Amino acid sequence: MDFGRLITAMVTPFRGDGSIHWDETARLIDHLIEDQKSDALVIAGTTGESPTLTEEEKLELFRFAVKHAAGRSKIIAGTGSNNTAHSIELTKKAEQCGVDGILLVTPYYNKPNQEGLYRHFEAVAAATTLPVMLYNVPGRTGISLSAATTLRLAQIPNVVATKECAAIDQVTAIVAGAPEGFIVYSGDDSAALPALAVGAYGIVSVASHVAGAQMKAMIQAYVDGQVKEAARLHQQLFPLFKGLFECPEPLPNPAAVKYALVQRGYQVGDVRLPLVAPTEREAAFINHLLSNL
Repeated sequence: MDFGRLITAMVTPFRGDGSIHWDETARLIDHLIEDQKSDALVIAGTTGESPTLTEEEKLELFRFAVKHAAGRSKIIAGTGSNNTAHSIELTKKAEQCGVDGILLVTPYYNKPNQEGLYRHFEAVAAATTLPVMLYNVPGRTGISLSAATTLRLAQIPNVVATKECAAIDQVTAIVAGAPEGFIVYSGDDSAALPALAVGAYGIVSVASHVAGAQMKAMIQAYVDGQVKEAARLHQQLFPLFKGLFECPEPLPNPAAVKYALVQRGYQVGDVRLPLVAPTEREAAFINHLLSNL
């Protein structure tokens, strides 16, 4: 399964009362596919505020995205958690919704060892015929899936990719040892080009909500051997990549990108508690980033 080179981890639009804004969800899907050139969309991932979505909301989002995308992009369902049995159950239900793949985050909080991580992912992968993308994000989960365990999991036929948010050294090690057909994605916008340089295939992005077309051009320039042009685009986009997470103090994702989308005319609403909207100072910083795009 080729999910493409540019995957957007999509925000979940909310109304003022906190419910999902379905009309705006449709509009956002169109925007990401048509204007921002996303090859695939991750639905109900961390950027989609998965920790505060109910299971029924997630399933509704999966069904809605599949129907509205209508084959224009791949739909990847975020079904991972720190409860293996629940991840299996949600993955089976997501498959019934017609999604194209599954994103499984490394279990958080309970901090399993590498053998536990392997068995967790192995069990979920065995419960579905869908292609599985692993998701290693130690800054959020408190545990890191090692390169060795990733490569062990890559031997499972339907474990086809990983979204890697650890150091570039780990991306290098995974690429070097990966079996044919196993794909590595950067999960950090600012590391997208460096990751490509050591053999990654693409990016699972947040910034692509507002700069996807430019990011697609950067990736294509690198693939075409136009390294200087790719570097120029990377430098141009780098303040946005960093600023959406540090505006100018650390701001938990997706508060900044949701604000940025609102400024671009997409009524995606605020984040759900315990996340909070940007302060006035942070909002001014985000506006400055957007004005420089």
